[in-house]
Amino acid sequence: MVTGASSGIGAATARRLAAEGYRVVCAARRRPRLDELADEINGDAVTLDVTSSESVAALVAAVPECSVLVNDAGGALGLDPIATADPDEWQTMFDVNVLGVLRVTQALLPALTASGAGHVIVLGSTAGRVVYEGGAGYTAAKHAVAAVVETLRLELCGQPVRVTEIAPGMVRTEEFSLVRFHGDTQRAEKVYAGVEAPLTADDIADCIAWCATRPPHVNVDLLVVKPLAQAAQHKVHRTT
Repeated sequence: MVTGASSGIGAATARRLAAEGYRVVCAARRRPRLDELADEINGDAVTLDVTSSESVAALVAAVPECSVLVNDAGGALGLDPIATADPDEWQTMFDVNVLGVLRVTQALLPALTASGAGHVIVLGSTAGRVVYEGGAGYTAAKHAVAAVVETLRLELCGQPVRVTEIAPGMVRTEEFSLVRFHGDTQRAEKVYAGVEAPLTADDIADCIAWCATRPPHVNVDLLVVKPLAQAAQHKVHRTT
């Protein structure tokens, strides 16, 4: 099961896990994209809004068995300082990034446990470890995600379910920054200006697949991955 599978890292992950031999359920809100992806990889498509408990319940009813859950649905909104930040944007970020992970994971845990070798993989971020100006809403949400993952691992100790966080740094996908800046193409492009090789969705899908395909007794707690050009959140080599 891959949430957020209609684009970016989620779509790349669905393709990669299918190539590894998994039967992948692609879940997101944009059904036409999901249907196309599911046809491509011989998988299944399920409409899912992670902010809706009813939608998550319908997902579980449609998918009674699951051995690997990839919580990819998430995103950032805005880059305003705390003094002028929009609380509604913060609410959306927490609802998708944090409560979305809770709803889907909670709902699928019985199936993951019953599989005998379950695996919960959550897309966090380096923003869940380091803060930066203008990013308080997103970094707070991703810090919360990290806390959820670490707590879940403690609570499932002794159960046949692995728990992994993948924490990417700068990843250039077709939508992340564009959504963050409400469709402002110039602001979105500026994020990657002069960076010769930011990470791609396929890079992160590769990391997810590697963690998922380790032997069941091997748990990768946290995998932090950044492009060579990014030494830290605030330290990025740019050629221009």
